[in-house]
Amino acid sequence: MQIIDKKSSKKAWASALTEPAKEFPLTQLSIISGNIPEGLRGTLYRNGPARLERGRMLAGHWFDGDGAILAVNFTDGGVNAVYRYVQTIGYQAENAADKFLYGNYGMTAPGPVWNQWRRPVKNAANTSVLALPDKLLALWEGGKPYALDLQTLETWGEDNLGGLSNGLTYSAHYKQDPQTKEIFNFGISLGLNAKLNVYKSDSTGQIIQKAAYPLDGLPLIHDFVLAGQYLIFFISPVRLGMLPILLGTSNYSDSMQWRPELGTQILVIDRDSLSLVSRGEAEPWYQWHFANGYVDASGAVIVDIARYEDFQTNQYLKEVATGKTHTPAQSTLSRVTLHPQSGKVAAIEQLLDRHCEFPNVPRQNVGQESRYTYMSGFRQGTDISQELLNTIACFDHKTQTLTEAYPGENCYPSEPILAENWVLTVVYDGNSHGSQVWIYDSERLNEEPICKLKLPSIIPHSFHGTWKSQKR
Repeated sequence: MQIIDKKSSKKAWASALTEPAKEFPLTQLSIISGNIPEGLRGTLYRNGPARLERGRMLAGHWFDGDGAILAVNFTDGGVNAVYRYVQTIGYQAENAADKFLYGNYGMTAPGPVWNQWRRPVKNAANTSVLALPDKLLALWEGGKPYALDLQTLETWGEDNLGGLSNGLTYSAHYKQDPQTKEIFNFGISLGLNAKLNVYKSDSTGQIIQKAAYPLDGLPLIHDFVLAGQYLIFFISPVRLGMLPILLGTSNYSDSMQWRPELGTQILVIDRDSLSLVSRGEAEPWYQWHFANGYVDASGAVIVDIARYEDFQTNQYLKEVATGKTHTPAQSTLSRVTLHPQSGKVAAIEQLLDRHCEFPNVPRQNVGQESRYTYMSGFRQGTDISQELLNTIACFDHKTQTLTEAYPGENCYPSEPILAENWVLTVVYDGNSHGSQVWIYDSERLNEEPICKLKLPSIIPHSFHGTWKSQKR
């Protein structure tokens, strides 16, 4: 942890992180420009780290910030929004004490070394959201999800989904089949015999099937992909050294070691039985996020990822919390073709030579071939070592073309979320120090937004969101 310095020269994006986010109650949003699309009915949910300091001490990593949920409701009567922190046990305790009490991904628990064992790592509930029929789940990497009220965002508490017993964790990156509505996810069990736990849930989120597979060392697994009848895991050569953590001399982030000699390990799992189909190996790379996967006519699995050559991305994301970055970390949209029965990679192809993050496809295409991949990126000419993602874009796999939306200088859009025929993004405008919701036509990203809506307070840069359609 370090003392906050608010006087140093920083880029415009840093101003969204300077102060802890301010909650606001259900508030009608005013239109800045354009008109709300006629058929757009439902709710945009977004989650991200909204508080990165306590008692003038700064969190150790962007991943350590307390999660807060934004809900933007598109109704017959207009658009309203509510923004609330997830009231985790750790958030409440630190709020009462007005200081950091827990360790987390990028920080050790303050105080004497035995605090590392006395206080568990804080569940920040800050990474993603899963909108179920009767509740919203705030998701994080290393713990159980927190359940919230879909309308008010009141925190109900941790939810074990009927199957997360004995310390099992639930990742932030679930995959839901658009036809069967089955939900797939995973969690990692740490220890001398680390395991990958794989879950299948019904449409309500209740876990109906589990499987566990041994892992080589303690890898960092952030995401996976649903591809037809398979669940695919690419396990990059990042390994956690536990001894410094147990001794209290280091945190998880700084104990992550890039070991390219291990290569990328591949696990192919059958989605119906959750049985292992194959294990394979490939050259080393790192990815936080998968765009999508599918099985082609030949039976090969096609997987699209935001691929990094190494793990410098973790250092860059650590620097984001300080408001000043200097580490270059570029990924590219890449396609991996593999044979599922053997786990062998047949080809790796770079689809774009531009930076790509938060890639996704229309919900109806998850696990199937999709013509379009949406993503966040940088405008050409941007110094990516010092800036934050400043564009959203759509890649057309058929025409091999990229259509880009650039909000303007000092404006930073969040991950693009598909809502029927529209793309929604929350934009931080560093020129006016305000946050807005922008709505684009999904097929005309390079044109002006259809509508811009003003939010009551600053929404710090967030990670992931989802769209829940209103049933009519």
